[in-house]
Amino acid sequence: MRTHHCNELRESDIGKTVTLIGWVNSARDQGGVIFIDLRDREGVTQCVFRSEVSKEAADVSHTLRVEDVVQISGKVEARLKTDEVDTTNSKLATGTIEIVAETLNIVNKAEVLPFQLDKELSNEDLRMKYRYLDLRRPRMSKNIRQRAVITSAARRYLDESGFFEVETPILSNPTPEGARDFLVPSRLNPGRFYALPQAPQQYKQLMMVAGLEKYFQIARCFRDEDLRADRQPEFTQIDIEASFVGQEDIIKLVEGLLVSMFKAGLGIDVPTPFPRMTYRDAEDIYGSDKPDTRYDMKITDLGDVFAATEFKIFRSIIDGGGVVRAINAKGFAGITTGQMNRLNEIAVQAGLPVKNLAFIKLENGEYKSPLWKIFTDSEKEAVVAKLGLAEGDIVFFAAGKRESVSTILGRVRVEIADMMGLVKDSTAYNFLWVVDFPLLAHDEESGHWVAVHHPFTRPNPDDIAKLEAGEYADVRAVAYDVVLNGYELGGGSIRIHEKDLQAKMFTVLGVDAEEQQIKFGHILDAFRFGAPPHGGLALGLDRIAMLVAGEDSIREVIAFPKNNKGADLMASSPCQIDFKQLREVYVQSTYKDPKTAPAAEKAPQA
Repeated sequence: MRTHHCNELRESDIGKTVTLIGWVNSARDQGGVIFIDLRDREGVTQCVFRSEVSKEAADVSHTLRVEDVVQISGKVEARLKTDEVDTTNSKLATGTIEIVAETLNIVNKAEVLPFQLDKELSNEDLRMKYRYLDLRRPRMSKNIRQRAVITSAARRYLDESGFFEVETPILSNPTPEGARDFLVPSRLNPGRFYALPQAPQQYKQLMMVAGLEKYFQIARCFRDEDLRADRQPEFTQIDIEASFVGQEDIIKLVEGLLVSMFKAGLGIDVPTPFPRMTYRDAEDIYGSDKPDTRYDMKITDLGDVFAATEFKIFRSIIDGGGVVRAINAKGFAGITTGQMNRLNEIAVQAGLPVKNLAFIKLENGEYKSPLWKIFTDSEKEAVVAKLGLAEGDIVFFAAGKRESVSTILGRVRVEIADMMGLVKDSTAYNFLWVVDFPLLAHDEESGHWVAVHHPFTRPNPDDIAKLEAGEYADVRAVAYDVVLNGYELGGGSIRIHEKDLQAKMFTVLGVDAEEQQIKFGHILDAFRFGAPPHGGLALGLDRIAMLVAGEDSIREVIAFPKNNKGADLMASSPCQIDFKQLREVYVQSTYKDPKTAPAAEKAPQA
């Protein structure tokens, strides 16, 4: 249907008769002569209709509308360029030529579009409803293509590194990954359900037992959880597992993989090795296990400054084993009331027990803060010196339990950076490994110990004795996360490969022997037959594509994403299921729509 695509023709093609097909990107009437920009996925070519060349084509050209699909044949000519008139377009690769149309075939007419494709649209629901139109926009088309390029680069790198791509089941059993599963009823097994995989964790470990040694998969995963800008109910990860490896082997492999992906997607050379930071340092210094290191504003511990303080609030917190810490937002003393209110809101959401952050700011040579009147002269001098407090700075304080203070100041830090535009238009790509994660965390609500990563993560060999002794809070994991600019790109670990140690781990997590056999009998049995040492990692492909494309949401790099309520507005999914279909899988819905429920059912119960 065409001889060339719309970004292919150059001056060397002048004189050729060609055929192009695509969408009408724009149409202009200049003194009765119609000019259109014809677009396909590769680019744009200008076409001109002249009555003296083809009256029929020229007449029809007056009826063209934006987004009509048309086929045009004609001769390639140079655009007019003289000292007086220059019709070339330096913004287009094809800007020095045009097609003088000889024939015009309207393949498909387009109705008036629900929104203009050449303008950004803030109504996301409208974009999602007409996603196939949204994807025609240059920005979205570029995003999808960049995603394909980096995915291809990942496959190529892993293939060249000796990894085999293997598909694992989509219909499987529920897994303890920390989120809710999507369940699928089984018609052939009444009363039983499959679960869509949150990750192929157990299957990839079993492939190591099978002797495959090097596995990867561009894996589709599912989690029934609340959505955020970088979360979707279905997502894609680059899943990797290898045998006879340690942490250093996986780190080196993944660094090479990410280097190849960013080279393919952005044409940049990412330096290696990536810096490393322990989990504890990341939390203490940045208030996050995925710190953004493009800006400074580090958290400073003031325990030594207030070791002998008589300020009652700080005194009681320090005596109770808590901490006093602060961050200096340099040059931000001119913070507005609205910005201060927003920071207080962020801090309260993060766990601040009072309504307002404590602060000290230095403006016009004057220290402004209720705290300044309470601190002793030596405490004032120490605070100024340790935080580097200078004219125009504002310091925010938090005091309490170590973890709580880290979370509060970490989130305040990120919000301040956004307010100050510290990373706006930043082209820095600060990769980082966070290592030495805790193996277990205590869930205050349930009173149980839970796995920080997942229950198959290997304890640090130096901490096995602590695990045996029940000192769970001090046990480190052989686990590692790779971070970029405040986003976790992926996480992994060296796995447990011994049956007894894996059973011990399940026991610590409150899974008794009977439940272990029901839920994990297959993997415990597999470990009895010579399971090799192994480990791996999973990278979030959607998130990497988002960062490569310079977007703020993974919805911008997924062809057909769900909205913030988990719905596909274009396909009207999820939808109600006919009673007959539900009956075939032995499922009955107990949900009652409050809009249609009888009045008696709507009334509150006594």
